Amino acid sequence: MINISLNNPRRVMANYDTVLTWIIAGLLSIGLVMVYSASIATAEAGKFTNYQPTYYLVRHGIFISVGLLSGMTAFQVPTQTWQKLAPYLFLFGVILLLLVLIPGVGRSVNGSRRWLSLVIVNLQPSELMKFFAVLYAADYAVRKGATKDHLFQPFLPMFAVMAMVGALLLLEPDMGAFVVICAIAMCTLWLGGFNLKIFGGLILLLPLAFAALISSSEYRMQRVIGFMDPWSDPFGKGYQLSHALIAFGRGEWLGVGLGASIEKLFYLPEAHTDFLLAVIAEELGLFGVCAVILLFGWLLVRAFVIGRQAAMSERMFAALVAQGIAVWLGVQAMINIGVNMGVLPTKGLTLPFLSFGGSGLVVNCVAIAVLLRIDWENRRIARGMAI
Repeated sequence: MINISLNNPRRVMANYDTVLTWIIAGLLSIGLVMVYSASIATAEAGKFTNYQPTYYLVRHGIFISVGLLSGMTAFQVPTQTWQKLAPYLFLFGVILLLLVLIPGVGRSVNGSRRWLSLVIVNLQPSELMKFFAVLYAADYAVRKGATKDHLFQPFLPMFAVMAMVGALLLLEPDMGAFVVICAIAMCTLWLGGFNLKIFGGLILLLPLAFAALISSSEYRMQRVIGFMDPWSDPFGKGYQLSHALIAFGRGEWLGVGLGASIEKLFYLPEAHTDFLLAVIAEELGLFGVCAVILLFGWLLVRAFVIGRQAAMSERMFAALVAQGIAVWLGVQAMINIGVNMGVLPTKGLTLPFLSFGGSGLVVNCVAIAVLLRIDWENRRIARGMAI
């Protein structure tokens, strides 16, 4: 007979979702290598980088370290505490979005006012708002559970709140974050069992709303025109997309080799942020792109499984947070991948865990830590232990 004690390392490891941990480790590792590969030429030529080829590599490594430390801290917070804090965190996020729009406070880059300067680094409030929206939407769905079968009573307050957040994001402008946050809110309410007639109406109204938003802004209209036919103006509206497609074409099945990309040599703008997947496609080929997509798919499956386990133990807030995180990361990854492949119009959304960017990377790590905490609590409840 084999005696398994509580001090056995294998028993300790069983307290955590090791598969999810390895998925995130894989994505972060790929991101670190590819950010360095995609940014080395830009860093060598940049005066503000002091012509150091490892400038972005070092900063990305620091962001990963801060993200892991922040995640370890977030893991210590029980889900009940997150539920109590959800409305206050959401309000804090709204205040940050307001501060961004104040001249002299918010920092403008490339015509968009999306950052708050923290001297050493810049904070992007819209990234925090995605996480706060997951918590708030889950808490709202639990609080309004008694009226979820009504047609408008539970839905209108959430619609008003999200319209306010959407207006602030569009003033930056950051339509990509607006789309992600709308997806989080709507999917969380749907997963929470709210009246399906509302979502049927939304399916009809949302395309009209997005069409109105696009037509009301000249730069959004130009992006859509460039997306529909990037080759009609390859040096203007279609510049980014045309070079992303060239990168995918050059990569073929196995790529041209790590570090051998040509498009990253000042042809493809934002190669280490929004269009990192195009560099992956060029250097690692279809094989590398499929590996990234597979890891994201596996991550979403694990998140929904964790959410289902929480729901089975009647922990609805935890279940909706886990599934909301899956929706958030899945929708953002899908949009970024679609943009890189020319399936969707160009949007300023990074690829979670891979693209360069401190705010997004740290918040993504915190979200995964919360997901691991939910799984940890699920396992303790299954063993009849206190959480």
